Amino acid sequence: MLSAAEIAWLIPLLPLIGAVLSGLGLISFNRETNRLRKPVAISLLTCVGASAVLSYAVLLEQVSGAPPVEHLFIWASAGDFSLPMGYVVDPLAAVMLSLVTTIALLVMIYSHGYMAHDKGYVRFFTYLALFSSSMLGLIISPNLLEIYVFWELVGMCSYLLVGFWYDRDGAAHAAQKAFVVNRVGDFGLLLGILGLFWATGSFDFDGIATGLADATASGNVPVWAALLLCFLVFMGPMAKSAQFPLHVWLPDAMEGPTPISALIHAATMVAAGVFLVARLEPLYSQFPFIGLLIAIFGTITCFLGASIALTQMDLKKGLAYSTVSQLGYMMLAMGCGAPIAGMFHLVTHAFFKAMLFLGSGSVIHAMEEVVGHEPILAQDMRLMGGLRKKMPITSMTFLIGCVAISGIPPLAGFWSKDEILGEAFNTFPILWGIGFLTAGMTAFYMFRLYFLTFEGSFRGDNVELQEELLVLAGKDNEEQEDHHSGSIHESAWPMTVPLVVLAVPSVIIGFLGTPWNSSFAKLLDPTEAIEMATNFSWGEFLPLALGSVAISIAGISLAVFAYFLKRIDLATNIAQRYPAINAFLSNKWYLDDINERIFVRGSRKLAREVLEVDAKVVDGVVNLTGLLTLGSGEGLKYFETGRAQFYALIVFGGVIALVALFGVLGT
Repeated sequence: MLSAAEIAWLIPLLPLIGAVLSGLGLISFNRETNRLRKPVAISLLTCVGASAVLSYAVLLEQVSGAPPVEHLFIWASAGDFSLPMGYVVDPLAAVMLSLVTTIALLVMIYSHGYMAHDKGYVRFFTYLALFSSSMLGLIISPNLLEIYVFWELVGMCSYLLVGFWYDRDGAAHAAQKAFVVNRVGDFGLLLGILGLFWATGSFDFDGIATGLADATASGNVPVWAALLLCFLVFMGPMAKSAQFPLHVWLPDAMEGPTPISALIHAATMVAAGVFLVARLEPLYSQFPFIGLLIAIFGTITCFLGASIALTQMDLKKGLAYSTVSQLGYMMLAMGCGAPIAGMFHLVTHAFFKAMLFLGSGSVIHAMEEVVGHEPILAQDMRLMGGLRKKMPITSMTFLIGCVAISGIPPLAGFWSKDEILGEAFNTFPILWGIGFLTAGMTAFYMFRLYFLTFEGSFRGDNVELQEELLVLAGKDNEEQEDHHSGSIHESAWPMTVPLVVLAVPSVIIGFLGTPWNSSFAKLLDPTEAIEMATNFSWGEFLPLALGSVAISIAGISLAVFAYFLKRIDLATNIAQRYPAINAFLSNKWYLDDINERIFVRGSRKLAREVLEVDAKVVDGVVNLTGLLTLGSGEGLKYFETGRAQFYALIVFGGVIALVALFGVLGT
C-alpha cells in the first residue's frame, strides 16, 4: 500500500485540476459557468480539502518517524548535463503543506460569505485554487530551478488576486506595484540560481551547499563571488517576504479582497521567502557574513513595520505593516542561524494573522452596510468604534489575535517570538535590543487597532467626518452614494466559523515549541531539539521572557490609557510636540516618495529619452536610407531607356573616362 508521502504529488495537482476546469469554463462558457456559483465553489473546496487531508496524512507519517521521500525523473538531458524534476517530502515540507492547505481551506470557506454578491465570485475561487496549487508545488520542489517555476506562478497569481477588482484604480496600481517590485527580487534570484549552477553544477539544495563549499575551499570560486551569489538568491525572499527595502508592495496589496490579504499575508506568498531561506540553511550557514546581513535586514524590517503601524488609520494597512514587522522577526531568526525558531514563528503567525485579517474583513463587511463600499470609509478606524457588542464573535477572536501577536503567555505568539529574541540575544545583542523594543511597539499598535475598532462609541454615522475623510483622500463627495440605511451586525456563519477555528491554534499551538521540550524542533531536527533541551536554563529563559512580557504589557497599558480610558492624548503629547517624527512615520519613512522620484520618475524620464533617440536617430537613419534609395532610383531610371545604342554610348564614355584617369595617374 502506498504511503501518503508517495502520492504527495496529488496535493498541488488536485487544486490545479479544479482551477483549470473552472478556468476553461469561464473562457468557453462564461455566462453559464458564472451561474454555477455554488457547484464550482464546492468542487474547488473539495479539491483543496482533499489536498488538506493528504497533507495531514503526510504530517502524521513524518511525526511518526517516517523517512523523507524523494521521487525524481530526468526532465531534460544533453551530454553530461541532466536536469531532474519531481517532488520531495520531509518534515519541513509536511509542516508547510498542512499549514497552507489549512489556511487556504478556511479562507475559501470564508470567501463564500465575503464574496457572495460579487460578480467575479467564480473567477475569485478559481484564482484561489490556482494560487494554492502554486504554493503547494513550491513547497515540495526538490531543487532551486523547480522552486523558481512555482515561485513565478505564485507571483502571477498574487498579481491576479491583488488586482482582482481591476476596475478600481487603486487595485490596478497595487497589482502593478507588487508585480514590478517582485520582479526586482526575482531577477536577483534567477541570477543567483544560474550563478550557483555555474559554480557547483547542481540545482539541488545539498548539492549546491557542498559544491560551493568545495569550490571556495579549492579556490575555484572566490569568497566574494560566493557571497554575492548567496545574496542574489536572498533577493528573491527579500521581495516575496517583504523585507526592507523591497517591502513597499505589501501594504498596497490591501487593495485586493480581504480573504486574499489573509491568504497572501499569513501562510502563502510572504511565507515562501522564509521557507526558501530555511531550505537553503545548509548553504547560508557556511557564510556568517550572509547570516549577519539577513539578520540586519530582518531587524530593520521588523522595526520599520512596527513604527509605521503606529500611525495607520486604515485597519487593513495597520495589519499589513504588522505582517511586515513579523516577517522581519522571522528573517532575524534565520540570520541568527535558528531556522527552527523562524519556522515556528511562521506557523504560529500564520494562524493568528489569518484570523486577524479575516476579522478585519468581517468588520469591513459590516461597515459597508453603513458607509458604503468606498474602502477609504469602510476601512478607516476613525469611523469605527463600539463594535464589540454588535459583533461579539469577531471582536473576541480579534482580541485573541491581538494578545497572541503581542507575545502574552500562554498564547502562541509568546513562545515563538520569545524563542527568536532569545536566539538574537545570544547571537547579536544589538539586534536583540531593537527586536525587544519592537515587541513593545507591537503590543501598543495592535491594541490601538482593537480599541479604535471595537470599544468606545460608534462613529460611522458621523456624516461630517465621512466628508472630511473623503476630502483628505481627494475624493469627490458628490459622486458618493448615500449608504446610511444599514446597520452593524455580526457576519454570517461562513465568515465566523473560520475565525473560531483559527482561534484554537492561536491559543494552544505555541505549546508545541516550549524550549525545554520542543515537539516542533523534534520534528524538524531531532538533534537540534536534544541540544535545545540540554542547554535550556531557567536562569537564562526567565529574565528574557519576563522582560519580553513586561515591555508588551507596557505597550498594552499605554494603548489602554490612550484609546480605552482616554487619559492620555497622544495627538497632543506626541504628534504635535514632535511633528517631524509624526510626519516621518505617517509618510511611511518617505520610502514610497523616494521610489516615486528615483525609480518611477527616473525610469519614465529614461524611457522618454530612449524614445527620442529612437525617433530622431534610429528612425532618422532608416528614413535617410530610404530617401537615398528613393532618390538614387529616381535618378537612375532615366538611364534605363531600353535602346542598345544609348547603352553602348555609356560604355564608350566610361572607357574614355578610365583611359583619361589612368593617363593622369601615369603622368
